[in-house]
Amino acid sequence: MAKLYFRYGTMNSGKTAGLLMAAHNFEESEQKVFIVKPALDSKAGGALSTRLGIERLADHLAQPDDDLYDITSRWVAANAGSTIGGVLVDEAQFLTARQVDQLLLVALTLDVPVLCYGLRTDFLTHVFPGSARLLETAHTLEELKTMCGAGCRRKANFNARKVDDRFVLHGDQVSIDNQDNVEYVALCGQCFLKLVGPIEGANYER
Repeated sequence: MAKLYFRYGTMNSGKTAGLLMAAHNFEESEQKVFIVKPALDSKAGGALSTRLGIERLADHLAQPDDDLYDITSRWVAANAGSTIGGVLVDEAQFLTARQVDQLLLVALTLDVPVLCYGLRTDFLTHVFPGSARLLETAHTLEELKTMCGAGCRRKANFNARKVDDRFVLHGDQVSIDNQDNVEYVALCGQCFLKLVGPIEGANYER
């Protein structure tokens, strides 16, 4: 039975690189892949771009009102006779909850594996709607790990936002890195508290 996978991690944990490697492995075995990227992620236009400089065009840029089950069904039909490897989704945190349900249906009824890669939480440590639904419904959850960007060598857990090279705790949930002077740094909890500060409204009582 095909499954819905959610492979999540902080910034710089190799999510897009992992997706492109998975695509390469499928295609080396002569299996077709369908690569989806939410249009909300405007970085690199219609391409998936890694920090290593590797890029590949997405097969579909998903708008929030797209029916991903219908779109995938038509792709599967168009590739009848070929071996289907799976649907690979980059920046899956930007999917809507309904689109995650549609991808679950792809795995369950079309027997096509769906591999989603994305962030779990935003710069305020709040879960993204797409990620929340993936955490609720995915058959397999896998954390992609990286070290704290402050150099302490602990595992990074949080995505800190910088604007004009200063850490911030305000702003819209979505602000694409490397645009409008925005960048992100993956930090462990200790360094987040030290460098960024306590989250407003968080309960730190012991």
